[in-house]
Amino acid sequence: MSSGQIPQLTSAQVREVDRLATERYRIPLSWLMEAAGWQVARHCRGRAVVLCGRGNNGGDGLAAARHLHRWGRLAGVACLDPERLSELAAQQAGVLRALGISITSQPDFSGAQIAVDALLGTGLSRPAEGAVAGWIDSINRSGLRVVSVDVPSGLDADTGRAAGPCVRATTTVTLGLPKAGLLSGDGLAQAGEVWVADIGVPLEAYADVGLQVPPHLFAMHDRFQLSAVRL
Repeated sequence: MSSGQIPQLTSAQVREVDRLATERYRIPLSWLMEAAGWQVARHCRGRAVVLCGRGNNGGDGLAAARHLHRWGRLAGVACLDPERLSELAAQQAGVLRALGISITSQPDFSGAQIAVDALLGTGLSRPAEGAVAGWIDSINRSGLRVVSVDVPSGLDADTGRAAGPCVRATTTVTLGLPKAGLLSGDGLAQAGEVWVADIGVPLEAYADVGLQVPPHLFAMHDRFQLSAVRL
């Protein structure tokens, strides 16, 4: 499907849609995270190591790890700072630990065919640095296929600019609607194949931020590959 046929989300709209979904439409963010994790896991056709940040993007990755475990495809899970996860990400981590799955504090790519990049989401406001920059570099040097959650870590979701280290994805699973930065600037090179995945956001929440989403968008298929239009 062409990118010109559906609206694109800015990072500010992502935050507002999440708020509306929970406060106005009573849909818990944990439901959306669960759907996001399932959609991401479906794109991992092989054993995957999941690398997570502290925020909700990391929570999506942790939810994906649980599904990969169920399917016999989980090679490992690592979090940048396992003791400082956001509330929802910590809940997902607790489920993994209850299943006997260890969460390490350093990435280990042994035995993996795929790296799931769930380090940074749409809220990136400055170039990646420190430990997260090191993890981005390790993903890029791993030689594995890379599945990024929502946007490749290090990419500005609005401008498509990679001002610092940025993951080079094989596939990006963008959640709900495409992010503008995937279709411009460095995003065209860093995102790889872009798949738009339904996670159950009500169309009313999109309408509240001024976006008219075709009601049939996910009626027949719950995901589709986006063919970027070079504007």
